[in-house]
Amino acid sequence: MMFEGEPEAWLGIDLGTQSVRALLVTADGTVLGAGTAPLTNHRDGVRHEQDPGEWWAAVCVASRSALAGQRSSPVRIGGLAVCGTSGTVLLTDAEGRPLTRGLMYDDGRAVAEAARVGMQTSWALPKALWLLDAYGPGRVTHQPDVITAKLTGGTVPTDSSHALKTGYDAEHEVWPPQLAHLGEVLPEVVRPGTRLGEVCRAAAEATGIPVGTPVVAGMTDGCAAQIASGALRYGAWNSVLGTTLVLKGASARPVRDDAGVVYNHRAPDGSWLPGGASSVGAGALPEGADPAELDREAAAYEPSGVLTYPLASSGGERFPFLAPEATAFTLGQPTSEADSWAAVLQGVAFTERLCLDYLHHLGAPIDGPLTFTGGAARSAYWNQLRADILGRPARVPEQIEPALGMAVLAAYGTGAGGRALSEVADRMVRIRTVLEPRASHTARFTEPYARLVDELETRGWLPTPLATHTRTRLNQDTIDS
Repeated sequence: MMFEGEPEAWLGIDLGTQSVRALLVTADGTVLGAGTAPLTNHRDGVRHEQDPGEWWAAVCVASRSALAGQRSSPVRIGGLAVCGTSGTVLLTDAEGRPLTRGLMYDDGRAVAEAARVGMQTSWALPKALWLLDAYGPGRVTHQPDVITAKLTGGTVPTDSSHALKTGYDAEHEVWPPQLAHLGEVLPEVVRPGTRLGEVCRAAAEATGIPVGTPVVAGMTDGCAAQIASGALRYGAWNSVLGTTLVLKGASARPVRDDAGVVYNHRAPDGSWLPGGASSVGAGALPEGADPAELDREAAAYEPSGVLTYPLASSGGERFPFLAPEATAFTLGQPTSEADSWAAVLQGVAFTERLCLDYLHHLGAPIDGPLTFTGGAARSAYWNQLRADILGRPARVPEQIEPALGMAVLAAYGTGAGGRALSEVADRMVRIRTVLEPRASHTARFTEPYARLVDELETRGWLPTPLATHTRTRLNQDTIDS
């Protein structure tokens, strides 16, 4: 039982690829409790699925674990929000019960449907059309909607962030006319931060979350990580490095990109969160290695003797250029395991720099602070290497979990602590480290970065206008240094 005057905290829930994570966070960013539960991935070639029932079971475990320490020192749970993997979709019935498995963000089966609607195969709409064709009638549902429906005891609207890759027009806040034929198959959409309902008694018994706790519409995991980084003021960017690499920024207006590589999420306050998702990342690192030991040894290979373009999957590239045919490659022969490891770390950072060059090419504001989050941000060596290769300072928060972003959004959505999401984030996000680039190290990587740009252009993947813009910026940086 809670009493007047008790401290307040917010619960963030993140439905990730490998696990569900829950964090209980106070208004000043203190983490009172954390819980996690694993998820099973079903992969078969380009297909990647998860069982929606397992999502709910994992949420129950993670939430109970995050709240376990509050029995002796209770706090009032002010609200919660849920994020999921962007582009993960399934079909449910009219009551929100799953009819299919969830087709994950990187599921690549909907090739024909993607061509028909002019979208990337990984986006949700092509996969939703594939599901409707394969399984018949059903309601198109995004991953977090399954959880918010269970929490509130009934079907709820989806948020515009998760709906973006299902074709939702975030600028005009409507489903576009070309999707009108789908009718009620598509869900109602609200802005992130909108109150969806309250935790019902059955969900409270299963999760340990108190009955009546407000449930707030969330955002995608990439946007959640951005909120957790505090990168919400115009010109700020968050680089999320996990299995793959995602960059998210803040802008007063959408960043226009005719190639469709950069897309724009609508922030809860109506401003814009442009960004893109690359297919390079830590997923390209070999399994079973000792990361800490190899990080130490990799310092002797700056730069590596080989050049690696480290795609983490076989689905091509999505950002900073669109090339479904792109494949990972290594130029040269590594002299050791550490040399090979160093090449992957550097290759990811080169691609990260190319992403920022592309954003600059599009006219996006990129002069604000850069923040590193994601699982790979636990590597102090890789963080410094990335700052060196990028040639700009980078911040690393105390907490790098998307679940923190959902706790911040829950606080904002329930009217706690500020009229703007950035104000709430400023109080709840704690910066642990600020990394300064080392000019001598930055200079070491100028030649291999330029060589990677040349190679990507030669293979026909990187458009020549972007390659030219990148070389111009690189030459200017060299002159300025």
